[in-house]
Amino acid sequence: MGGEANGSYGPCPLPDMPEREVITLAHGGGGRRMHELVGTLFAPLFWRGGDRHRKDGAVLDVPGGRLTFTTDAYVVRPLFFPGGDIGMLAVNGTVNDLAVCGAQPRYLSGAFILEEGVSVETLRRVAASMAAAAREAGVEMVTGDTKVVERGKGDNLYVITAGVGVIPEGREEPGPEKVEPGDRVIVTGDLGRHGVAVMTAREGFAFETRITSDCAPLNGIVEDIYRRGITVHCMRDLTRGGLASALNEIASFAGVRIELEEERVPVGDEVRGACELLGLDPFYVANEGAMVVILPARWAEQAVEAIRSHPAGRRARLVGSVAGQVTGGRVVVRSVLGTYRVLDMLSGEQLPRIC
Repeated sequence: MGGEANGSYGPCPLPDMPEREVITLAHGGGGRRMHELVGTLFAPLFWRGGDRHRKDGAVLDVPGGRLTFTTDAYVVRPLFFPGGDIGMLAVNGTVNDLAVCGAQPRYLSGAFILEEGVSVETLRRVAASMAAAAREAGVEMVTGDTKVVERGKGDNLYVITAGVGVIPEGREEPGPEKVEPGDRVIVTGDLGRHGVAVMTAREGFAFETRITSDCAPLNGIVEDIYRRGITVHCMRDLTRGGLASALNEIASFAGVRIELEEERVPVGDEVRGACELLGLDPFYVANEGAMVVILPARWAEQAVEAIRSHPAGRRARLVGSVAGQVTGGRVVVRSVLGTYRVLDMLSGEQLPRIC
């Protein structure tokens, strides 16, 4: 879920959100409103405290080792978009949530919410895409469920997945609590490609260059980093809210100032042009095959080399650093002119229904 827990089991504190407040699209957008929802409503009711929930999956101590468990729901429209579809997205999204926790993804479940009237052909295409994505990522689909809702109640098809991974013995869990001044920041791919691909497909926009989603599994990159003995302090995949939301969440928890060099942040020309036309900021637009990696400076160049050896990481770049401690955390971007702007947490909904 993300966000911060401020309660515990036992006598549960009442949620802090006003009872008359209603849910809006912004509550699912990965920005400030979603973090308020998670931190003030879900966290006090469900979590027992500690820091492990501040990751993309739960790390669970079990006899003989550590497991990582995650779950997610996918409600993207359209179901099929340039470079992917809801089935591929569901598998890769779950695999990536496990991988950035330092785990080796192993098993997935898949539940389908089907709207009365959706074609069997559509369902078959989605299921076949999930099977192919699972094979590529090296995971197994082992269980699932199917429900059908009345016509007009389900937008054709929703997919809910859960995943289990294993953290190898001796591997230190990455997390925002490990980030410290002097660390370097790496982005593994160009920003915003998935969000722009979905939006242009949904709205029927046509650009001179076709923009495709970057949807891909990241566990191969993560394993290569660890195999080379590189120390990693924190990782996040850049889904809802994009790079800006991921870094703000990390900076807020770690109490650090993160500085980015704007000219080094990879943004494709076609994505940049589409964002300018649509009034979007690439820093806030989602990816589904890219992540941010924060690690000690001595490992930065070696990590970039490892990441670039994978197709999904060919545009990886060292984009910034952790500059120092600051109360509440802050993320800033330095322009080519040497001026700084604050990259704040997204407060509204910039791009609905991209995952």
